[in-house]
Amino acid sequence: MKYTGQYWIMIAPFMKRLLAKKYGRKAAGEYIRKAKPIYRQMLAQAEDIGAKNPMAHNIYMSFVFMAIWKAADGAITPGDMRSMTRDLLELNIVQKVMGGLDVNKPKDMDKFRVKLRKCAEWIENHPEYQDRSWDFHHETPPLGTGIFYYFTRCPLNDYARAYGYLEILPVMCELDYRLAGLYHARLYRKQTLAGGGSICDYWYVGDREPEYSEEEREKP
Repeated sequence: MKYTGQYWIMIAPFMKRLLAKKYGRKAAGEYIRKAKPIYRQMLAQAEDIGAKNPMAHNIYMSFVFMAIWKAADGAITPGDMRSMTRDLLELNIVQKVMGGLDVNKPKDMDKFRVKLRKCAEWIENHPEYQDRSWDFHHETPPLGTGIFYYFTRCPLNDYARAYGYLEILPVMCELDYRLAGLYHARLYRKQTLAGGGSICDYWYVGDREPEYSEEEREKP
């Protein structure tokens, strides 16, 4: 992947503060210092999915967290990283930058749907990256409400399995639930590739809708 420091600059300072709270300033500084060259190395190792691919931000962002975890050499557990990523996404500035939609509103749900379609269309229009990027499969959502799609291929999963990051990858997958919350959505999911499933599935509904039980989710 083409290197860019944009995501490192955006995320690393906030992570350094969160690390300092838990491990102290000295350790936090050391982890961030060691993580930066690891981040560069990870991008150099990763398959190129196209720098202009609208899905590329998933790699650039996730690799920041994964590099910090690697730099700590076992001192940061997946549970610790889970807590810190949660705290990061709860920061007001992060919610303002990454939020903005309320999918309970039909107009905003349509915007979200269009955004996803554009991601899928970009990949379809760039066949040179199709066997390396996410493959979108859109289907009618369960109960006919919200948005449903799934992937059978994920570059993050491929990278994690090839380079020894599978232990931390599920924490990145769980960010999908947090990110859904920024759109006032609820995410329902049965499986992920990182967890050994055959797909990563996504069913988004507005968080003002009643919560659906597992039995209700199975209804046609």
